[in-house]
Amino acid sequence: MQTLDAIRARRNVRTYRPDPVPDADLDVIAAAAWLAPSASNRQHRIVIIVTDPGQLQELSRVWRGAGHIARAPAAIALVVPHAEDDRTRLIDYFDLGQAMYAMTVAAADLGIGSGHASVGDQDAARAILGVPDDYDVAFLLGIGYPADRPLKPVVKPDRLPVDEVVRHGHW
Repeated sequence: MQTLDAIRARRNVRTYRPDPVPDADLDVIAAAAWLAPSASNRQHRIVIIVTDPGQLQELSRVWRGAGHIARAPAAIALVVPHAEDDRTRLIDYFDLGQAMYAMTVAAADLGIGSGHASVGDQDAARAILGVPDDYDVAFLLGIGYPADRPLKPVVKPDRLPVDEVVRHGHW
């Protein structure tokens, strides 16, 4: 796909076919997080690819909106060092947002769906993934082939008209 086609095709997918996602494709998706920008090029994030059904089931319980992780053939966890101050935490989470979006676009480019989730129960998430206590498991991304319909660029997205959102030079 062309970049804008992948962006137009990307949507939150939370129901997946049971087909496994090839390791090579999971590596490409994870590499998108690795390539994403970070403040001062700090590169604080760690990316954990999970394909074990038992782990996926357990991870689905770390947040009330993570149920789809149990039904995904794979998930990717984004981990970051625990920030002691709000400014660092904000910067790290902005960087994680960029990494997450890069992964969703890379997945869409491969025809693979993705659905993000937050993490509420840090202790459980750390235990499931073997993450040290001085790190936070910030986000999860369910990965799999959409069960309902394949990804394809949306011609008329359900968005406000572009001229209501995009301004030039002033309000």
